[in-house]
Amino acid sequence: MNTINTDLNEPDIISNVVYEDLQIGQSASQVRTLTNADIQAFATVTGDVNPTHLDAEYAAHTLFHGVIAHGMWGGALISTILGTRLPGPGTIYLEQNLHFAKPVRIGDTLTVSATVVAKDDEKKRVTLDCEIINQKGDRVVYGNALVIAPTEKVSRPRTHLPTMTMFDLGERQRHLLDSVKDLPAIRCAVVHPCDADSLQGAVDAARQGLIIPVLVAPLEKLLAVAAAVNIDITGFEKVDAPHSHAAADIAAEMAAKGQVEALMKGSLHTDELMHAVVECTALRTGRRLSHVYHLDVPMYHKLLLLTDAALNIYPTLPEKADILQNAINLAHALNIPLPKVALLSAVETVNPKIMSTIDAAALCKMAERKQITGAIVDGPLAFDNAISARAAQIKGIVSAVSGDVDILMVPDLESGNMLGKQFEYLAGAATCGVVLGAKVPIALTSRADGPSSRVASAALVKLLAHEYRKNVP
Repeated sequence: MNTINTDLNEPDIISNVVYEDLQIGQSASQVRTLTNADIQAFATVTGDVNPTHLDAEYAAHTLFHGVIAHGMWGGALISTILGTRLPGPGTIYLEQNLHFAKPVRIGDTLTVSATVVAKDDEKKRVTLDCEIINQKGDRVVYGNALVIAPTEKVSRPRTHLPTMTMFDLGERQRHLLDSVKDLPAIRCAVVHPCDADSLQGAVDAARQGLIIPVLVAPLEKLLAVAAAVNIDITGFEKVDAPHSHAAADIAAEMAAKGQVEALMKGSLHTDELMHAVVECTALRTGRRLSHVYHLDVPMYHKLLLLTDAALNIYPTLPEKADILQNAINLAHALNIPLPKVALLSAVETVNPKIMSTIDAAALCKMAERKQITGAIVDGPLAFDNAISARAAQIKGIVSAVSGDVDILMVPDLESGNMLGKQFEYLAGAATCGVVLGAKVPIALTSRADGPSSRVASAALVKLLAHEYRKNVP
């Protein structure tokens, strides 16, 4: 995530220099350092996605041996001088010639200047010598501009622009996919993929080498869906089941017998699938089953995990301990060696009238006594002082977790489900999810989720399946 705010250190008032006051040799300048966000913003606004400016791998093999700025980004900086400083507001651009002498690279600090070199009294035209010099003193861009200068004095408040934030949407999901690309694909029972999104997600996951899908569903219905949306499933193993309940039972039994290493939810209800898993005693461990959201939230600086938003409605304290340990174990698998956990409540102080604060305090003590291991745990914390170090500071909270949390643990399913969907639909988060606590990982997404979310969930179960292999005696 990169933030651009061009108002920094700029005067609150912009004014011009009228034609009659312009003097030969008069000049104005400003300094600007090129960032990668500048390049991305310019490409976004103009549509110029030349890989020379955006693709480091490609740019390394070009004449310039690395990413460089768009040439006209420099031209835009010259335009800024003319329109806001010299002559300033009211200036009309007529002509501009530019020579691009040297490339501009990320980190270069540029001095942009315009100097009056000629005046035409009859037409009120002004010629300005324009140049951009880098921090080494090299002239990188130069040329002349011809403008009509303003004749009336203008002094106005600067228009304050909104802060522009450049997000690489889905970056952390792509990192997840990259992290498992060298692992062998796992056999995964895809349970009742009888709609377009769930079937496409399974096929896409197979094509990306994440899973070897076994499609467990009513065969006639499955083939009809595939034909309707033109998805070729001829090469995939299929297991016929009379209905979604039976599909869940068959898939769970396959997992219990070691015929598959993971399960993936299709278009059936969550409780159908999870009922089959719970009833299959050979799949159970001593740990409570729980769901973890993997959240790529654009406005947050790193991956977030959220638990439990799908399975446990009002978990007890012992169940919360299992839920928390499951999420910590997932964080470890994701190469977060010591995740920071925020135990959420409505307030950040222990209040006997709010049971979640009592549970949070007990969970912290359990972590302190090593009943829960592998994380820094703090709570109760309200959402604001879990996510924002500033909010915690204002409230006088000293916490190693505030502002840098890896795992958000909610008190109940209602709050977790609402929070997860708010991240997705209001904050633009890319989401996927997995169920832990059984002998195989279970990719669990909402029926409203598209194929990309299902593919990312497949990556999670692939990662976990290989982790589970390490623990098999």
